[in-house]
Amino acid sequence: MIIADIVKVFFPAVLSFVIGISITPPISDYLYRNKMWKKKSGKMDPSGNATPLFNELHKEREVNTPRMGGIIIWLSAFTATLLIWFISRFLPTEVSVKLDLLSRNQTWLPLFTLITGSLFGLIDDYLEIKGTGDYAAGGLSLKKRLTIVACVGLIVGSWFYLKLDISSIGLPFGFEIPLGVLFIPFFAFVTMGIYSGGVIDGIDGLAGGIFATMFTAYAGIAFYQQQIDLAAFCLVVVGGILSFLWFNIPPARFYMSETGTMGLTITLTVVAFMTDVLGGGYGILVLPVIALPLVLTILSNIIQLTSKKFRNGKKIFLIAPIHHHFEAIGWPAYKVTMRYWIIGVVFALLGFMLAIVG
Repeated sequence: MIIADIVKVFFPAVLSFVIGISITPPISDYLYRNKMWKKKSGKMDPSGNATPLFNELHKEREVNTPRMGGIIIWLSAFTATLLIWFISRFLPTEVSVKLDLLSRNQTWLPLFTLITGSLFGLIDDYLEIKGTGDYAAGGLSLKKRLTIVACVGLIVGSWFYLKLDISSIGLPFGFEIPLGVLFIPFFAFVTMGIYSGGVIDGIDGLAGGIFATMFTAYAGIAFYQQQIDLAAFCLVVVGGILSFLWFNIPPARFYMSETGTMGLTITLTVVAFMTDVLGGGYGILVLPVIALPLVLTILSNIIQLTSKKFRNGKKIFLIAPIHHHFEAIGWPAYKVTMRYWIIGVVFALLGFMLAIVG
């Protein structure tokens, strides 16, 4: 039985990778042919001020490299999941039925958030590339994107609370922290927090490697909890990410951008909650450990903004988030990426070990 479960978990990941590799050439061709990149380099900080140092470092990468690369990730994961489901329904065999990972109690919800978040992110990417007027070269504002993420978080949090009867978060050794109806805004708050760490995208290969390690860690936790469909879903996402990374190793062929990061961050939150009380564990407690690179990204932004506000514009980092600070002090982009990958793997392993204790 354990061998069958292992095959069920890993086969969809391999299929997702193969699909991702196969669909990338036509998608990449479309993105380049239609010049789906920013027409002007540069960005603004959360306060609306220019970021000259960042813009100088990235002036050549900001243009002529397509956005929307995240399509590869969610489309390959969705296609692999749907293909296996289709075969299990219309060509049922013992093997095909066993491989089906689409289940109401484990994977409908994360699949919904992956596609929903990714489509909203795709809209933002399109507006950033093709937008006019208020959306010219900027897409949706941070406030609007956070509002979308918060709304999705409230909807999914309400589903956990009202439909799944979840109103607490888990602690080791079977203890729980009861939240009651406050579980819903707490869910939305965590979703927004993890999404805020999505700005880790911006260096070739960085975000892809980090997301792959985080979803792999939660796949291990779900497998340990015997949530086999959820474990398979996490790895089918990893398969899509790996196919994206194949083409994103420096120099990147395209950027993940919002259609990747929005769907992945929201879905990561959902998976963390599904491996919490619902799975008999404490997936939320280990989330800051497994997602440490995202947490450091968020904290560096908060520290930078706080310093500038209360210290007369003085900065702690040359550029925030902190991974761009390392670029600014002279680290090559590939060194930043590889060291972040190492940190991501170490803390993903640590989070996994903590999650299966008690």
